[in-house]
Amino acid sequence: MTASDRPPAVPDWVRRPANLASAVTAELVGRVVRGVHPPGASLPAEPVLCESFSVSRTVVREAVKLLQAKGLVQVRQGAGTVVNPASMWNMLDELVLAAVIAEDETAAVLDDLVVTRRLLEADMALVAARTAGPEVVARLGELVDLMDELVDDPVAYREQDLAFHDTIMQVSGNRLARGVVRALESQVVNTARYVGPSERALCVASNQGHRRVYERIAAGDGEGAAKAMFDHITEAWLARRPGSGDPGRLER
Repeated sequence: MTASDRPPAVPDWVRRPANLASAVTAELVGRVVRGVHPPGASLPAEPVLCESFSVSRTVVREAVKLLQAKGLVQVRQGAGTVVNPASMWNMLDELVLAAVIAEDETAAVLDDLVVTRRLLEADMALVAARTAGPEVVARLGELVDLMDELVDDPVAYREQDLAFHDTIMQVSGNRLARGVVRALESQVVNTARYVGPSERALCVASNQGHRRVYERIAAGDGEGAAKAMFDHITEAWLARRPGSGDPGRLER
């Protein structure tokens, strides 16, 4: 058999049945977000998708169910599987959010993420200031002091930065708000466009914001802690935000 007679190579994921529906779903999510299948259009018919992905109808149907759960499509009698407008997509879904961020060239989605995060974290800081005991206050003080020592090591600094914010979120007792923030952050924590440049000056300025939050929590000043957290998240993002797009939605 010559090379031209051999069948095309089958992607590795096709050989793993347990991953078939997930792999097809991930590819279709990307296509919808990129506009290959725009809102109002129908996805290709089942037989076409089966042939395109070299999978069974069962796999395609499971993938479509997953797309429905993510808010990307709906099945209409006589019209097939129709793509929903972006306003109906579940932006907290891991695949959807990752795909949208990857396609966003203006930083608008990242701006929305920051706006959402600062509102939730500001409220959690307010509660933390009213409920934090001496051990929590001491822990936050230790983290702020440690970050002062790590401003020349952005990777290590980032780890303690996350620990500082998560300590406050845990103390607030708002598990839902913490879950939302953690879900959002998990999609961008390793994204260069969100993390920004690794500069000592940025770490120094960031930790000044942390220290203001810590001082207000230590003083039991809920409103002050909320404002300090709101300002810190806003200022830290504006300092590292990509240059494209309009950051006007971040105005306080």
